[in-house]
Amino acid sequence: MKIISKKKLIDNPGMKITEINVSAPHIAAKIKAGEFIVLMVSENGERIPLTVARADQEKGTITIIFQEAGLSTTLLGKLAVGDSLYSIVGPLGHATEIKNYGKVIIVGGGVGIAEIYPVAAALKKAGNHVTTILGARTKAMLILEKELKEVSDELLIATDDGSYGKKGFTTDILKEVLSKGGYSLVYAVGPIPMMKNAASVTRPFNVKTIVSLNAVMVDGTGMCGSCRVTVGGSVKFSCVDGPEFDAHLVEWEELGKRNQIYLEKEKHICKLASGAAPK
Repeated sequence: MKIISKKKLIDNPGMKITEINVSAPHIAAKIKAGEFIVLMVSENGERIPLTVARADQEKGTITIIFQEAGLSTTLLGKLAVGDSLYSIVGPLGHATEIKNYGKVIIVGGGVGIAEIYPVAAALKKAGNHVTTILGARTKAMLILEKELKEVSDELLIATDDGSYGKKGFTTDILKEVLSKGGYSLVYAVGPIPMMKNAASVTRPFNVKTIVSLNAVMVDGTGMCGSCRVTVGGSVKFSCVDGPEFDAHLVEWEELGKRNQIYLEKEKHICKLASGAAPK
């Protein structure tokens, strides 16, 4: 589980996104689009779920792209080439149902773009016409544009500030594309508000919409129940029942509130780790 290479994709005060290649031959041999891994940076660290963006079976490596958002991801970002992770468990979750749907739309926002990449590649390989929509706050915060362009028939971009592509949100473009008709699937990953809005946009078009949920996970194997979410009136665990669900059946308000549970504690711990006096 040694880090083979490391690259900063985004490195500014507002956002830090890092790509690392890790030696994990057993996972590289089995991981499928839509599945994830859970890793621990150190023996005393927490378990964090992350998507595998790419896997190289010949080299026995997996590529992980993550945003430094909390203590564990910040510590992960400080590791150097040659350092080893304490543990990696995977593949976990259910793989994406890959088949020839015909025309599909893939929507990615922020670091969620890293999660849509393996799905877009797999759907393209299965013979689908893939339209990919990427969103970021500004051009400087956009990742994997080149890689997704290679696996897409059409690539559209939206930035909040209009610095690149169309000014606005991914859902604005999504509505325009859907109005052309003929699409059988929408797959969206990003911040909860983005996925919720994507579901609202696709519902009137009656297009199947799948989202990969970023619910808070502690264990990642169905033991703790922290990642429970209500889908179609039933309680599901994102780690073992998902992470993908029908976007039109997700109870979005509940998911948003549950994802805020540890927010203040995480801020407090991060300040302590950085040496700042917590407020």
